[in-house]
Amino acid sequence: MSTSRTVLVIGATGGSGGAIAEALKRRGWTIRALVRDATRLDLAPDIDWHAGDAMRADDVARAARGVDVIVHAVNPPGYRDWNKLVLPMLDNTIAAARNEGARIVLPGTIYNYGPDAFPLLSETSPQRPLTRKGAIRVEMEQRLESAAANGARVLILRCGDFFGPRAGSNWFAAMVKPGKPVRSISYPARRDLRHAWAYLPDVGEAVAQLLERESELAVFERFHFAGHWVDGDAMTGSIRRAAANPKLAVRAFPWWLATLASPFVTLFRELREMRYLWQQPLQLDNRKLVSLLGAEPHTKLDQATRETLLGLHCLDNVAGDQRQIA
Repeated sequence: MSTSRTVLVIGATGGSGGAIAEALKRRGWTIRALVRDATRLDLAPDIDWHAGDAMRADDVARAARGVDVIVHAVNPPGYRDWNKLVLPMLDNTIAAARNEGARIVLPGTIYNYGPDAFPLLSETSPQRPLTRKGAIRVEMEQRLESAAANGARVLILRCGDFFGPRAGSNWFAAMVKPGKPVRSISYPARRDLRHAWAYLPDVGEAVAQLLERESELAVFERFHFAGHWVDGDAMTGSIRRAAANPKLAVRAFPWWLATLASPFVTLFRELREMRYLWQQPLQLDNRKLVSLLGAEPHTKLDQATRETLLGLHCLDNVAGDQRQIA
């Protein structure tokens, strides 16, 4: 469906923000984006880039003038300074959305849940996280719910672990070595346990379809995205097929290394804290989403895996380089 609506994406150079921008662009939306350096040569020419900092309320307000939607998909890189940056950035988005009458879209995660909510997560499951990052995620959603009660509109799409061509730092990237051919896989859980993965182009498509149904959305909406609910054998098997190596070694993720390095490396500290998410099956209940959309956007696992590895520059030497897998 073609529209003339305008969206501001904060975090458009990242995984979820970029995927949502691409999906909306295909539907005729005008895409505006906030970026620190709008002169970068790698920025897409069909996006209206505005120079600014998500930590500066004036920059966000200026970029948001006249928009219908603000996608808040910005995160501090490498999990650094979450306690100092995440909530102020969100507050700036909320203020701009209220001023423009825009709907806020937040790509949500499973980090705001604790083990008491597992294995099947619904939109109303209790949120008692075990990590600092999870507690911040809970606070983000609480602030958005409060904003919705005071003039804003909000859409949260909670997802499993992101993977995709532009996913950046994530668990999938931790299983291989970005920039190098795949020689082995470090899987973070028992391979018989199922885990929830969210392929970013599918996430972007789901958000776009939800925004097309704006008239059917409540002021404050939460949906769950099921994605790929697969065990370790399925995911590592898909990586093996993409790498054209059925005997690719699968090793246990070195949690001991994350523990040793956590006092010195922020990324390892955050990974260690999230280990509980890999110790039992984890699934998102998407019945509410399917009830509204009819079906959840879904790319076959082998194609999604291959696209992700290509984006990580891990398949440069694999013959054929075919993007489509049946």
